[in-house]
Amino acid sequence: MDLRVVILDDDKRITMELQEYLQRQGYWVETANSLEQGLALIRKEKPDILFLDVMLGDANGLELLEKLKSEIAELEVIMITGHGDMDTVIEAMRLGAIDFLKKPFRQMDAKIAISRTRKFIRIQQKLQEYEERNSLISMELENSLEREFIGGSRQIKEVLENAINVAGYDVNVLITGESGTGKEIVSRIIHYSSNRKGGSFFPINCSAVPETLMESIFFGHKKGSFTGAIDDRKGVFELARGGTLFLDEIADMPVEMQSKLLRVIEEKKFRRIGTEHDIDSDVRIVAATNHDLGRSIEEGSFRLDLYHRLNTIVIDIPPLRERREDIKPLLEHFINKFCGQNGRVVPEISKEALQLLKSYDFPGNVRELKNLTERALILSKDKVLGAKSFPVCNNGNKDNCVENETWNLEDKEREMILSALQKTDGNQTKAAEILGVSRHTLIRRLEKYQKVNGE
Repeated sequence: MDLRVVILDDDKRITMELQEYLQRQGYWVETANSLEQGLALIRKEKPDILFLDVMLGDANGLELLEKLKSEIAELEVIMITGHGDMDTVIEAMRLGAIDFLKKPFRQMDAKIAISRTRKFIRIQQKLQEYEERNSLISMELENSLEREFIGGSRQIKEVLENAINVAGYDVNVLITGESGTGKEIVSRIIHYSSNRKGGSFFPINCSAVPETLMESIFFGHKKGSFTGAIDDRKGVFELARGGTLFLDEIADMPVEMQSKLLRVIEEKKFRRIGTEHDIDSDVRIVAATNHDLGRSIEEGSFRLDLYHRLNTIVIDIPPLRERREDIKPLLEHFINKFCGQNGRVVPEISKEALQLLKSYDFPGNVRELKNLTERALILSKDKVLGAKSFPVCNNGNKDNCVENETWNLEDKEREMILSALQKTDGNQTKAAEILGVSRHTLIRRLEKYQKVNGE
């Protein structure tokens, strides 16, 4: 998503320095130093994000904020000020500002604010797309889903058979498996093989939704019901009515939100924020996680009663290293698909390359195999993909293969978290932005490691 940014501040030094910094980060940025100049620039360029100073000489930035939000509802405004008293913050948020920076702030703070806003814009665009799109899907797409779930192993055939069988029963399903195993594809197979296929398939990644917006995203809200609620908005439970709601990374949902989800599942009703009117819930829930929910329940981060409501049927997708016979058909599928899309002659695969891949443990599973294959095809112009085309060995030494290295996902995750916290001087919000997760998810991970280490 290419974002267009305008900075409106009467301090020319701030606008110039911030513009230079954000342009180096790859953003389109223009600046203005007066109310008149800023209004003309905004109306001409139609930016996605506006950095707006509360005081613009004799002009009032809050009054401009109110005017802009009434004219351009989709414009997201980040307020900046040299004062930052709480009353000003509250008033700015009430008028529709999405974030607030107090001078002096680091240039990195502006980048992080844009990143937060980008996620919100993406979610809103996705909701709009699903609300407007035709929910009917072609037979070609239905059939292609099963073709995408490649493999001849006994385990993968069993997964596919279970997915198609459970599709005929309108019950909730829990899909478990490591990251990259294909949980969303299985959920789509369930949807498009069911009598709900005429409705929407609506995927939501619970770890990507900001905790403060989660209830609104799920259930919708009424205009004015909270700060920033500038219009009536449907939630995913309304948008997916008659279809399937896919809740990915369900273990990362905050406990408080788990309680509200449980209530909807039990009562089959929900309310938009700010209303007293019940709306009937008519969705099938397919949830997925790569976590051990049993451990999460013991740690108190996941509700046992919600687990029982979600796991009417459990489908576990085994990791790729436990079904190595699927590596070759998957590899051939990805090669044919990539070459077909890019008009390239399909290369052969050497025995050495295939043997190397079959000996690799693929911590990233099918997703990693797909990425490795695309990388090999992009970098290699040969008619045969050899072992050198797949950089899964250290320094190209076959005797020092990655399979001989101890891979522990929790250890790797912990190292990444500690590195992010060091880079941000312990700031959890900024560390979460670097890691691409919500602050709530980061806190849960930290609490888990503290319990494991007895800290």
